[in-house]
Amino acid sequence: MPKVNPIPGRQFGVPVFKPSARNIKKTCPNPLAAVTASQISVLDPTGARTRLFAKDNPECARVGDILLVRQRTGDPFAGVCINIRRRGTDTAILLRGQLTRVGVEMWYKIYSPLVEGIEVVQRAAKRARRARLTYMRTVKHDRGSVENVVRMYLRQKAALGTTGGQKKGAGAAAAMMGGKKKGKGKKR
Repeated sequence: MPKVNPIPGRQFGVPVFKPSARNIKKTCPNPLAAVTASQISVLDPTGARTRLFAKDNPECARVGDILLVRQRTGDPFAGVCINIRRRGTDTAILLRGQLTRVGVEMWYKIYSPLVEGIEVVQRAAKRARRARLTYMRTVKHDRGSVENVVRMYLRQKAALGTTGGQKKGAGAAAAMMGGKKKGKGKKR
């Protein structure tokens, strides 16, 4: 057999590359958390939604609160928060409200680009002693329609936006309340 003269860095005419001395665990100890943090910074640049649903924030949204979700498409939806599913960028909330006297539950991803804003309309009177308020589906515990609570919240919000006796965005507030105009009633 002919003796093969080994050339350093080559084996059978094929270049052999030594692995770099860098250890991936030193450069990025937790890659999943790094990717999640970068995605959240892209989806929520101000950090408002992250603070609204952070557990360490004392003013965070909790189960039992009435939330109003504004979407880019369609009408805003308000309901009682039954469940908060915290999963990083996949964080979602389950709201229960009423549409045409029928109980409706809707899941919303809080970092979705279709969700324009999430507002806390009314906080729960007491802290809920459950993580998920699925018992609110029963007739005994159902809150019913939260439309009146949301309407009062929008009125107060519109009133606070006034300066010098002139209402700012009175047409916008009327449009949010369904376009109803307040008048003296029928003339007889």
